[in-house]
Amino acid sequence: MDIQTKFLVLSDTHGEALLAPSVPIDVVIHCGDLTEESKIEEIKASIKLLKEIDAPLKLVIAGNHDFTLDLPAFKKKLADHNPPLDAALVKLEYGDFGEARALLDDAKQAGVVFLDEGTHNFTLANGAALTVYASPYTPSLSEGGFQYKPKDEHEWAIGTADVVITHGPPRGILDYTDSKERAGSPSLFAAVARAQPRMHCFGHIHEGWGAKQVTWRSHLSELRSHFTDIDNDSSTLFENLATIHPRKYDSADDVAEKRTKLEDYTQKRYCKASPSFLQPGNQTLFVNAAIEGTMEHPRQLPWLIDIDLPNAQPSLSHTRKRKGASEMPCDVEKPAKRTDLHTEST
Repeated sequence: MDIQTKFLVLSDTHGEALLAPSVPIDVVIHCGDLTEESKIEEIKASIKLLKEIDAPLKLVIAGNHDFTLDLPAFKKKLADHNPPLDAALVKLEYGDFGEARALLDDAKQAGVVFLDEGTHNFTLANGAALTVYASPYTPSLSEGGFQYKPKDEHEWAIGTADVVITHGPPRGILDYTDSKERAGSPSLFAAVARAQPRMHCFGHIHEGWGAKQVTWRSHLSELRSHFTDIDNDSSTLFENLATIHPRKYDSADDVAEKRTKLEDYTQKRYCKASPSFLQPGNQTLFVNAAIEGTMEHPRQLPWLIDIDLPNAQPSLSHTRKRKGASEMPCDVEKPAKRTDLHTEST
């Protein structure tokens, strides 16, 4: 018998604090961009945030802003900087090579697990079995962490997985930018369409925040794209920014309904998606959980997701006692003098 599992999904916190919902959570997923400038104090603030969310397992990947977790990218930034940077100041603000990763690894005793690219298997405290594919890579012409040139694409070795965690979105799903362009990866879409996991969560494109349950067509096309392989009539949009924020041509009733809805979500500190009768191998729940928003709406909500997972030990019954959630930390004090290695990107 499958076990209902509660996921709290967030992304793109960029070193900021977060008020966690006071509800039972089995697994927290952070889809990358823990930091804004990859400074060591931001890494520490993100670890503190994760530790204070009451859940036995917190799965974390990096994003393009977290370049100190990508040692080749970090070293290249330093080597390319002209004039050369003061080594002592770099160490003060960004830490030694490998220090950011070591801090995340040290947090494992608090349930924080930093995931490298690949497939990972877990037996959860509630008795469920969870298989995850994770990847921090995103297409870009800039020089952040874990990035590849768009023309090169990327090999996504997604096999059998319950949940796919990437930093960036697939092409065609919750990936619209403010300029109304699709920013997701076509090859990622193709890989997820082939694997059809229960859930694919990501962030990176802040204005793409939302959750959508996709039903796949019974026969996929050879090239696989969102134009040809999604049964839109049988798919369900839970929420996106357009469904919770007033738009120019909304009626007064629409505006009032959206405001009431958003006030309810804000009070709960999450937006919820409980896909009914999610059919593994036929449907996938896609979640863009970017917390940092746009200039108009600077703060967005994490997602609380209920998904049934297979029982790791069907003959056993597992229960777990949970503590109440606590408030997240405030802004972290930063050194007075700065050395900026940050590359402007999403």
